[in-house]
Amino acid sequence: MMPAPADMFDLSDRVCVVTGGGRGIGKRIAHDLAARGACVVVAGRTLDTLSATSREIVEQGGKATAIAADMSVEGDVVQLASQVAERFGPAHVLVNNAGINPIYKPPEATSTAEWNDIIAVNLSGVFVACREFGRQMLEAGRGSIVNMSSIAGSVGLAKTAAYCASKGGLELLTRSLAVDWAPKDVRVNAVAPGFVETDLTRGMIEHAALSERLLKRTPMQRFAQVEEIAGAVIYLASDASRYVTGQTIGVDGGWTAA
Repeated sequence: MMPAPADMFDLSDRVCVVTGGGRGIGKRIAHDLAARGACVVVAGRTLDTLSATSREIVEQGGKATAIAADMSVEGDVVQLASQVAERFGPAHVLVNNAGINPIYKPPEATSTAEWNDIIAVNLSGVFVACREFGRQMLEAGRGSIVNMSSIAGSVGLAKTAAYCASKGGLELLTRSLAVDWAPKDVRVNAVAPGFVETDLTRGMIEHAALSERLLKRTPMQRFAQVEEIAGAVIYLASDASRYVTGQTIGVDGGWTAA
């Protein structure tokens, strides 16, 4: 019997790992996964922030725990995957949300160290996480990986060469992994947000001239809300998307369509 439509979004039997899950988009994703019954592991560098998010989820009746891991350090990522498997069993869903974009400068002024720092988190760290958790999913015979990309993965943005390169690479990594793992029912997709209202983007959004320029470039003429990004992740994590793999879903108000 085919499941009822509402049941296709039920995640009550899933262990879901969200990197960068302590704040912003990742925090909302963690909350929304837990609201659908998932056991959520929030991971990232700052344990206090992660623990606050996991406590909020538990206080609201959900299941969550926090594990500190620097996603740019291979050993941390390997240990994270091992801890999840030991404590909860194999992960069913991995959301690679952790990412950085710390510089805004022309490429000729970008140092190799700055380039390497961004690639380490946004691309290399994602690969290691996919590899380690992917092994668990392949052994279990099912899984869904959702990589967080950006409009910068498909269009050029000024003064962000390393960030654009990392997100473009992430989208092709997503497609390649999807092809390799599709026969084992392990799906790999990406979500590519436009500009989203979070505490990290508040300064940009409150800058009148910059905000006006970005809104003029966005066909929907507004910034995204975190729940709108989380909604796409929930879809890709759930059985509602069980025939979807190797895709990037743009949640960008029409930016890449214009």
